[in-house]
Amino acid sequence: MAEEYQNRLQNAVDSMVKNLERENIRKMQGKMFRCSAECCDNDRASMQQVHGCIERCHAPLAQAQSLVTSELERFQDRLGRCTMHCNDIAKDSLDSGSKESQARAQLESCVIKCADDHMNLIPSMTRKLKDALVDADKKTS
Repeated sequence: MAEEYQNRLQNAVDSMVKNLERENIRKMQGKMFRCSAECCDNDRASMQQVHGCIERCHAPLAQAQSLVTSELERFQDRLGRCTMHCNDIAKDSLDSGSKESQARAQLESCVIKCADDHMNLIPSMTRKLKDALVDADKKTS
């Protein structure tokens, strides 16, 4: 049962990432490559100038990808802490004399709640990331 909730959560996060990639990041990649090509078209620029130009073209996309990665890591850390808390509660329950089946049920219920709570965070995380990607994309224009 808890595994089913965790799979739903994973699928929701995967879907969010795919949508961000398709709707935001891919456009930024296109701009980055076009910008980099323009850098290379400048016959008067030195090798260092072309390299600097290309780095400036890549910076907004790298920043956007870093932002998405750090937000997903933060989300994963929170989920992990919640799950660890559930494990602690179940262990404490066993240590205080509860039956294993009761502790297991308690653990599963807690993990399901963690998954539900984190599922509810996905829409706001998506909005936050979309807004940040739109801002980063403006830097490539």
